[in-house]
Amino acid sequence: MFDVLLCIHDQHDEWLVLLAALICVISTMSSVQLLRHARYLAGYAAARWICGAGVAIGFGIWATHFVAMLGYDPGVIAGFQIPATIISLMTAIAMTTMSFSTALAKPDRKGLALASVLGGGGIVAMHYIGMSALEIPADIHWNQGYVTLSLLFAVLPTGPALALAVRGRSVRSGVAAGLLMTLSIVLLHFTAMTAVRLVPAPLDLRTGILMSPGSMAAAIAAGALGLLAICIAVLAMARKARLVLHATERDMTILVKGITDCAIYMLDRDGNVANWNAGAERLKGYTATEAIGLPLAGFYTSHDRTEGLPERALALAAQTGKFSGEGFRVRRDGSRFWAHVSIEKIADENGDHIGFAKITRDMSRFKEDEDRLKAMAGHLDAALGNMHQGLCLFGPDERLLVVNGRFKEIWGLDREASLIDMTLEDVARLVLETRAHAQVSQARIDELHLLLAKPPADPTSSPVVLDLGDDLVVSMTGRAMADGGWVTTFEDITERRRSDARIAHMAMHDALTGLPNRSSFAHWIDAELEQARHFGHQLAAVMIDLDRFKEINDTRGHGAGDAALQHLSKRLLDVMAEGEVVARLGGDEFAAAKRFKDKAELANFLDRLDACFARPFGPEDNCFLLDASIGLAVFPNDAQQREQLLNNADLAMYRAKANVGERIAYYEPEMDETARARRQLSNDLRQAIDRNELTVLYQPQHGLATGELNGYEALLRWQHPTRGPVAPDEFIPIAEETGEIFRIGEWVLREACKEARTWPDGLKVAVNLSAIQLGQTEIVEIVRGILVETGLSPMRLELEITETAIIGDKLRALHLLRQIKSLGVSIAIDDFGTGYSSLDTLHSFPFDKIKIDKSFLLRSQSSAQARAIIKAVLALGQSLNVPVLAEGVETVDQLDLLKEQGCDEAQGYYFGRPGLSPSLAAAEAVRQIA
Repeated sequence: MFDVLLCIHDQHDEWLVLLAALICVISTMSSVQLLRHARYLAGYAAARWICGAGVAIGFGIWATHFVAMLGYDPGVIAGFQIPATIISLMTAIAMTTMSFSTALAKPDRKGLALASVLGGGGIVAMHYIGMSALEIPADIHWNQGYVTLSLLFAVLPTGPALALAVRGRSVRSGVAAGLLMTLSIVLLHFTAMTAVRLVPAPLDLRTGILMSPGSMAAAIAAGALGLLAICIAVLAMARKARLVLHATERDMTILVKGITDCAIYMLDRDGNVANWNAGAERLKGYTATEAIGLPLAGFYTSHDRTEGLPERALALAAQTGKFSGEGFRVRRDGSRFWAHVSIEKIADENGDHIGFAKITRDMSRFKEDEDRLKAMAGHLDAALGNMHQGLCLFGPDERLLVVNGRFKEIWGLDREASLIDMTLEDVARLVLETRAHAQVSQARIDELHLLLAKPPADPTSSPVVLDLGDDLVVSMTGRAMADGGWVTTFEDITERRRSDARIAHMAMHDALTGLPNRSSFAHWIDAELEQARHFGHQLAAVMIDLDRFKEINDTRGHGAGDAALQHLSKRLLDVMAEGEVVARLGGDEFAAAKRFKDKAELANFLDRLDACFARPFGPEDNCFLLDASIGLAVFPNDAQQREQLLNNADLAMYRAKANVGERIAYYEPEMDETARARRQLSNDLRQAIDRNELTVLYQPQHGLATGELNGYEALLRWQHPTRGPVAPDEFIPIAEETGEIFRIGEWVLREACKEARTWPDGLKVAVNLSAIQLGQTEIVEIVRGILVETGLSPMRLELEITETAIIGDKLRALHLLRQIKSLGVSIAIDDFGTGYSSLDTLHSFPFDKIKIDKSFLLRSQSSAQARAIIKAVLALGQSLNVPVLAEGVETVDQLDLLKEQGCDEAQGYYFGRPGLSPSLAAAEAVRQIA
């Protein structure tokens, strides 16, 4: 050993020796880190990390040797042979890689011994091959004793180093493994260098290309840099792996502690509780403080403790690694629960037994279900006999094992017939021949055999439906069993199929007439349009609306109306031909369609439809005619899409309905323009109030006896931003159709009441109330609210209604009018003498005023009949003691006629045109004077 130290001191540069040792330490530590990471992997991933470890230590051994050789001073060194130098590096990498692979694959004693021989042999081979690359002017003689010692120094420390590297878990064991490998390399090098004895001899440089010491230094530097890069990568990967491992362990700890549906805790080697999770606390009732230190036997029943079950469970887990079992366990409060228990042996990184991991699950409900199933086993036959479904249980050999009575009932078999042990094919033949009352073909039997055969394992597969006609439709569902057999259930769904068919028919047909409904008609039109586009023919859509059908229901009853619709539907169906359809869209609205190529076909179709209305309906002693308005639109001339085609036919139908004597109307583009303009006007009307386009004008009303002003009638006007003034008889019907009349009517009433509040107390304001408003349930509350809001006395408000606003639902309308009148508001009947006028209306309600329509006064000079009507209404008002107001007074002659006949009040251009509110007019006059 003194010779080794003398060699280091006298023949080596101490600084280069220290550098070589540093390189050696870095390489061995890196290889240990890589090797430890590889033990958690498998396959190709593990091989990569093992190769990385081999490269790291191989470079380290090689660099250690040649750095030390650069510091070796035998006198003179000529250079290094390149082939031997490279072979020495490859040998070190290859043999250490094989050593690491062997140590990981077989970490037992024999495996580690073989790995240490491979690793130590690699170090030795690298050194002596590297020495052979040395070119100096001398011959090298070896001291065999030191050579043998160098071999032992290389192999012996390698075994413990590999054991610590692959078995250890701690940082300390990793450092120890690296230092032992470093010691092996350093001892080998310097012992082998001590064995060298140089004998001077001439240098022969013709043996090949030599690498100078400077070049060798550069190569070693490159290797050292590569090694440094590997080390840095190793440290980064090791750090990342540690972070991941720590995160995993942390997550696992949180997971285990947070689990509440089962008890998870540790036991020490003696079976005492070492830790306790939330699930254990919930399940067993002990807090962690109370549970830690308790023996496992404390959770068993007294009987189990007497039998020694806790000790046997721990012994079996320690011996085999795991114990699983079920049984009753005891909670802190003494209650019992049925538990499934797992106990697993836990060892440390060295394989030493340190305790047990225990998992306990509460299986009480499962146990109860299991006991219940066992109790029900005795009643299985009774249950099968009362099942709604038929059931067959087939064994793996396709023989029938169990069958219930419902199965025989479904297929019409004798309930006493024995089917047990019949083959699947025999069952199929029996049921088919029983249903058919005759012999059945083999093909039919094979078909049913295939349907009844073992079902797929997927329990969500759809049932198989066997349709045997109207007599029987069976739904079959199979479920595979673990032993290779299967269960098939049979359900008779014949009635369900019939019900489904009826429901499907009802969904697409009208309940009263049996004709296709709107949805079915739309589907037919869509399909025909596709055909028409493909083949180039035309399609006519016809809309049919019955005229005055409501009168039939009102006068003859709904039963007669329904019978007429059914009779009409039968007539329409009877005249339909191929490529034609008729449908009821709802109420008194029908539709028809026809595919055609020339106008003659279309004309014939319309004639057949029209003829359906030519004959009367009902019994001979009480028959009646049904009239209809028919509109027609044709694809592709009038529309391209179904919605537009039907809409255009609808427009044509309304044209026919509006024109007296025109039963059938064809669509014309002008109809669409009119409808579009009406829709635009409707849209503009919705914004008229917000845009301040509506104005209330006031026309004075005078008493004829005194000539004094009695009040004003509020008249609504609309100044359209682009069309200018729009007449009330044009936009009021639109407002009533769209429901906008409610908002507009309320606005007019509020504006009129606010204005009248500024007038002298003797003046009243009259506001028109439309029929739609009178149908509004909240009209009484609206009137009351506006009077309260504006502060106008109810005695100064007069609401004008037409008799047509009452006749729709007379009882309801009169009830609402009485409620309004009870507020103190006056009610006047407007336009009396026109339209539907009835003395019964005057008798049914105490109106406060009767207004004569201006049309009579305008014709009074030229029509004796008009004058007679005026005199009659005035006489009626006097006899009923109801004041009468005449509208439209324009001349003195008209005024004299009214005075002569005793008319109470009048309004018209003679007294003043409708104008701004009196308050605004007065303010304007003052402004002009000023």
